[in-house]
Amino acid sequence: MAIFTDPIKNNANLGPGDAEWLHLLVGDWQLVADLAFADLALWFPDPEKEYVALAHVRPSTSHTLFHSDFVGEGIRSDLGPLVTKAWKSQVIERSSETNIWNVDMAMRVEAIPMVRNGRTLAVVTSHMDLSSSRMPSRLELTYRQCAYDLLRMGTLGLWPDFASPTGSRRGAPRVGDGLLRLDVDGIVQYASPNGVSAFRRLGDVESLEGRSLAEVTTGLLQDRRMVDESLPLVVTGRMPWRTEIESRGVSLSLRAIPLRDATERFGSLVLCRDVSELRRREKELVTKDATIREIHHRVKNNLQTVAALLRMQSRRMTSDEGKQGLEQAMRRVSTIALVHETLSQGLAQNVDFDELIDRQFRLSAEVASPSQRVHTERTGVFGKLPSDFATPLALVINELVTNAVEHGLQDREGTVWLNADRSVSGAGEEILKVSISDDGVGLPEVPHAEGLGLQIVRTLVTSELGGTLAWSARPGGGTTVELEMALVSRGA
Repeated sequence: MAIFTDPIKNNANLGPGDAEWLHLLVGDWQLVADLAFADLALWFPDPEKEYVALAHVRPSTSHTLFHSDFVGEGIRSDLGPLVTKAWKSQVIERSSETNIWNVDMAMRVEAIPMVRNGRTLAVVTSHMDLSSSRMPSRLELTYRQCAYDLLRMGTLGLWPDFASPTGSRRGAPRVGDGLLRLDVDGIVQYASPNGVSAFRRLGDVESLEGRSLAEVTTGLLQDRRMVDESLPLVVTGRMPWRTEIESRGVSLSLRAIPLRDATERFGSLVLCRDVSELRRREKELVTKDATIREIHHRVKNNLQTVAALLRMQSRRMTSDEGKQGLEQAMRRVSTIALVHETLSQGLAQNVDFDELIDRQFRLSAEVASPSQRVHTERTGVFGKLPSDFATPLALVINELVTNAVEHGLQDREGTVWLNADRSVSGAGEEILKVSISDDGVGLPEVPHAEGLGLQIVRTLVTSELGGTLAWSARPGGGTTVELEMALVSRGA
């Protein structure tokens, strides 16, 4: 199914909400195609082609009559007069010929004008195969009557309804899952075999036909405190809503479609679907997500304990070099713990790195040299980063900020800047550039051996982040370190 939106947008005759109503029609007309056992096409006026096909849907309950896609094409000459007649009369028109569209195929074609606020907005054509000579079953006759009732409502502007469910929760019932037709009092007039089976799984062993669906549903509920407040309106067919009922470990999704004419509601359709397995899997995912969050939380707690032990050990050290080494190890462990704390607060695979690094950036500068006054300024946006980037990048920034404070500023007041810039390369890769600058003494004239911190940085940048690292003199004095990497997750 596809739809061309440009003809709709460019049509000045449409009123407020008309285009949205046509989109709502195309979004829900699979239901009608399945009930009618017919292909449906949506036609819209076009100055060059008389009418153009905006959309086409094939039935899932029967074979299609059109294997090639004709969306965007003009209407055939033998179908145009029927569509024009329906457009002007605003009533359903049926072709008197059975071979319209294809001389080798016997089909019944109906043109249904979609009318809203007294104006015809488009015409739906229904194409049903008549080549089968067998007598239609009661199911087929009921389905086709339901399809006719819905299309008849379309000529009155009563269907589709803007109150119809458009939520994102999975498990929307379809015609093949189960259908019940109710009268105006909510009594079941017809129940498809799949619909009967769905309610049998809930515990109902009697026939549904001739019984009130509201009473049947009420008798099946074990815990009425958990009932959705919309359930009574759905099982009586009064409102076009969705709801779910659960009993004996079975979850049933219900959707009601009221049937109306120009004056009153005369019945309703209720679609039902057994979504027990779907809900079970969703609960498993929620449980697994909660478990992962708990693991991250416990790892964070354990790392904080390790950092506390290192801090206690450093206080007992008599050697300044040993004490400094333990303090650096403590800072690195605390950085990793901060990342796990962030991961434990959400379910997404991406991490909001800006929120994480704001705390880490200031903390790194303060802890690196608590005796001196260091200002920190951050610009740019990191955005959402893959979780497998978060820990190594946080460690790299921590080491570079610490290096800037300890060696760049060298026990004097100064400023450390952190900037992030995200862009897209010519090859379509997302690139992250991070720069850390200070206004300190600048690069040494004679390079000296790298310490453990810079060795850690180089290892993480090349092996974990797959990036490049470069040092340069900052204009105005000081040093700038630039890190560049492609945001391609390496977690797989």
